[in-house]
Amino acid sequence: MRPVARWGKFVVVVTALLILVVVNLAIWDRERHLHEGSVVYLALAPVDPRSLMQGDYMALNFEMSNRIQQALSEQRSGGKAERNADDHVIVRLDEQRIAHFQRLASGEGPLADDEMRLRYRLRGGRVKFATDAFFFQEGNAERYASARFGRFHADERGELLLVSLHDLDLDCLAPCRLP
Repeated sequence: MRPVARWGKFVVVVTALLILVVVNLAIWDRERHLHEGSVVYLALAPVDPRSLMQGDYMALNFEMSNRIQQALSEQRSGGKAERNADDHVIVRLDEQRIAHFQRLASGEGPLADDEMRLRYRLRGGRVKFATDAFFFQEGNAERYASARFGRFHADERGELLLVSLHDLDLDCLAPCRLP
């Protein structure tokens, strides 16, 4: 075998191993986020629950997004620059860990005990959190029709991962194995 061919195989093997390491580190990070993240519930705003092209899913919109959008609009009318990048919102958590809008983050110091910093993204003029859709098994649309809250796990940076959908009483709408 020629030396060039051996080096080519070596490069392929090393590249494959690096890809596996990177993918597994990303999976480990998400699993850690799910198990160690702080629980927070965001109230859902009404949306269309069906897409024929993608199967059954619920498009998600959050009341918090609407409050942030309103605050951003008020900032712009006050002469402040428009925010196009990712940013944070400060929320107050009630005794059920439901998040309530407090203010847009402005680099302030420590938060109160009942406050949390959550990351949001402004894309195409719309405020978005971790996801804008919840996919479920075909034929289960009725089960999720009563969804009123999304349960998220937030890490120390305010990044959110959607775990499940819940009704008005915060009961899980599907068989849930909540960490």
